[in-house]
Amino acid sequence: MEVELIEIRQFLEQRNPFFYLASELLDELPRDIEIRYLRRGSAFPPQDGFLYIVRSGAIEIFDEDDELCEKLAEGDLYSVSCQLVNLSQCSRGEASEDALLYMLSCTKLKALCRASPAFSEHFSASVKERLKSAVSTIQESADPSVATMMVEVGSLIRKPPITVASGMTIRQTAALMSNKDVSSVMVMQDDDLIGLVTDRDLRKRCVAIGLTGNEPINHIMTRDPKTIESTTLTAQALMTMTRQRFHHLPVTQNGRLVGMITATDLANHQSANSAYLAADVRKSKTVADLVEVSKRLPNLHLRLASASVTARHIGEAVSCLTDSITGRLLEMAEAELGVPPVPYVWMAGGSQARHEQSSHSDQDNALLLSDDFDKQRHDSYFEALARFVSDGLDACGFVYCPGNAMATNPEWRQPLKVWQGYFSRWIESPTPMSMMLSSIFFDLRPVTGKIELFLPLQQMILKKSQENRIFLAYMMANSMQHRPPLGFFRQFVLERGGEHDETLDLKHRGIVPITDIARLLALSLGKEPVNTVERLRACAGTEALSEDMAENLEDALEFIASLRIQHQANQIRKGKKADNYVPPRELSELEREHLKHAFRVIQTMQEIMVKRFGADKLG
Repeated sequence: MEVELIEIRQFLEQRNPFFYLASELLDELPRDIEIRYLRRGSAFPPQDGFLYIVRSGAIEIFDEDDELCEKLAEGDLYSVSCQLVNLSQCSRGEASEDALLYMLSCTKLKALCRASPAFSEHFSASVKERLKSAVSTIQESADPSVATMMVEVGSLIRKPPITVASGMTIRQTAALMSNKDVSSVMVMQDDDLIGLVTDRDLRKRCVAIGLTGNEPINHIMTRDPKTIESTTLTAQALMTMTRQRFHHLPVTQNGRLVGMITATDLANHQSANSAYLAADVRKSKTVADLVEVSKRLPNLHLRLASASVTARHIGEAVSCLTDSITGRLLEMAEAELGVPPVPYVWMAGGSQARHEQSSHSDQDNALLLSDDFDKQRHDSYFEALARFVSDGLDACGFVYCPGNAMATNPEWRQPLKVWQGYFSRWIESPTPMSMMLSSIFFDLRPVTGKIELFLPLQQMILKKSQENRIFLAYMMANSMQHRPPLGFFRQFVLERGGEHDETLDLKHRGIVPITDIARLLALSLGKEPVNTVERLRACAGTEALSEDMAENLEDALEFIASLRIQHQANQIRKGKKADNYVPPRELSELEREHLKHAFRVIQTMQEIMVKRFGADKLG
């Protein structure tokens, strides 16, 4: 192959989606490539009927209003000429720098797509197909009841292997087990596992027969114990234990000892689902009991993440458990304080209200009281009630809201007529403060109490917000503070400085923008759902949101949220505090490509929303 063709091949094989092509296709590809040079200011594309690959230089793409909406740099593709997806509706461009382009005819492109399904997937005529494919790569089972036992045992290991040398005495081994608080140890001879000793062995093979404890541990160990690989499914491990009556199984990875799995580990894993936890919440007698139950929430997070359960279902599971804990705390509070003096409803806000909570969320809540409420006579009761519940939630891991958006704040513990006044002012005279509160209190959901109190408030909010275009424009302008971290050259815009330097904030730059879009659309159309996906579905097919874009946003949300959940699960496994900041290096090349695509969907919808609600004309 000629030197020039070799250089083209090397350039293409390193870039998505060309790295999917088989070697023989890559060998032939350079001969089908045409090369075109554009001077700065030249119109782009120079000719229809081609896929363009930017080899060097830069291309600017404009929309129909001549607004710059995208830049192409080295390695970027432009496929609109082949009648493929033009997500941003931007089709006219020019070279902003001298540019060298590789051109592949649409006919040749289609032939490659037929020859390579993986390559073809990148050029799918449907945006939703690409995003759905991206989601499916990290989620394969959405049924927690089935997925529970389809997790690899390696994901359940929390401690490094506890071992002793073969020459150690029984007494020394027992002291080590007591110090490490473990029920078993593995006996090693150099790097080889030769035995296993459990609490049961110490009782039956030492104490029961009168050994002194000074004998070598080899005398009472189980020799050549059965081991399993870390990739073994928990279902298979459980069957092995049951069939051979084992309670402990050493776990290896590529022949190297990495830990121990016990029958108790498997039982805890199985019981750490939302149904078991909810039952234990109902049986709790004290706040201390609830705290013990809530300690299993991170394990639930891990289990569901390991089982590839959807991000939406994980949010629902955690939120439902928070609802259960909240309800039980209210029952305990009433038992201690007596019957409420007037009817009330406890309302959740933010992610709990949307059923999108994680096991590491803070609390957002409020009290809606009957209009019979008298501050002088009744507030001390509800202040104590709110303090009891909020303190209990904090003890259970749902920390106090840093913005004090809680029922313990007297501002958010008010009768219906006051709440109606709040929302009237926020909607009719929007301010920066009301816009800040919109992400919490325009997502309110009743958790427990006299639910009928909430209905007139909800109907008033929907009616007033739907009719007030200025309020909606302000809300749109406020939501634009949360932009996807994608620069003009399709490169990630990373956080700078501090402990999260060089990371992507998946929550505030990816999840929150979609949540804001769904909230604004639902309020503008008077739709009741609070959950983000339900809002998108309720608005789909309207003038404000097409069916395709609704699906694209839903898939983008699921993909970004799933990456966040997997990142948090990895942090929990390492004993770190879970956060939303993902270094791009943690993601595969394909995950980064899919993430850019998801961010582009958000950018496109934000452009549409700005034009629809006129937020660009405010301020």
